[in-house]
Amino acid sequence: MKHIPVLKKEVLRYLNPQWNENFIDCTIGEGGHAMAILEKNGLSGKVLGIDRDPTIIKNLELKNRLILVNDSYANLKKITERYNFKPDGILFDLGMSSWHLEESKRGFSFQKDEPLDMRYSDVIDFSRSLKIHYQETAEKIVNTWSEEKIEEILREYGGERFAKRIAKRICEIRKVKPIKTTFQLKEIIRRAFPKRYKFGKIHFATRTFQALRIAVNQELENLKIVLPQALDILEPSGRLVVISFHSGEDRIVKNFFRDQAKQGLLRILTKKPVEPSEEEVRINPRSRSAKLRAVIKF
Repeated sequence: MKHIPVLKKEVLRYLNPQWNENFIDCTIGEGGHAMAILEKNGLSGKVLGIDRDPTIIKNLELKNRLILVNDSYANLKKITERYNFKPDGILFDLGMSSWHLEESKRGFSFQKDEPLDMRYSDVIDFSRSLKIHYQETAEKIVNTWSEEKIEEILREYGGERFAKRIAKRICEIRKVKPIKTTFQLKEIIRRAFPKRYKFGKIHFATRTFQALRIAVNQELENLKIVLPQALDILEPSGRLVVISFHSGEDRIVKNFFRDQAKQGLLRILTKKPVEPSEEEVRINPRSRSAKLRAVIKF
């Protein structure tokens, strides 16, 4: 499936890129939003694009005025210091790229039989520590974490109502045979689900796979780390736009923006989150859960 940047018009409206202004796309992915910004901020305006996945960075076409960085956005302040980059606007699109689902072969999709990896990158160097951390894989989580911990992440990160049943089934199966592939896990989830809930609007494996991906990549923790950095490095009157796809992400963003607004550090531009139109969801079904929030720094 061709990558379609989510809420592109709305991103441009709230970032409001002007000529010669500089922007950071903290999750550049396949570059849809970054390219749209570069069309608006010439002649000398730049975009600094960050992605944790080295393959994503290699796949992007080099463009004038585009700076590519393979790193975690949790290190945002260090990155901007390294490049002496002062942004007039910052964007976070927290959704997965089409490439990860369709081509990465890392087990992000339950539609393909692949190894249970789910890492965006196999090494992360978070700003909170100088040590190099090697990530857990989804395979390690389902085969070694306790039943209680697996249930917790399925419930907290996936909103999975049958988290207890699925966690129990995972732990029963792994005693007999290690769980190594996406199709193995999908079948375990299918058998754990009550029959009448297997054919709803959302595939029965969706929430479990989402929860494991979030746990593997520590996505909510990274978001909490980076938002204060983003506000700190923004130029005065700079704009910060975040697109989230998960209720936990949106809650973190909403609460951060609200707390900073109370302190008089920013003004909220979106009283309610902006969601995709029916037409956009029809064209790009993956956009259906997107929520955009935007602020301007005082």
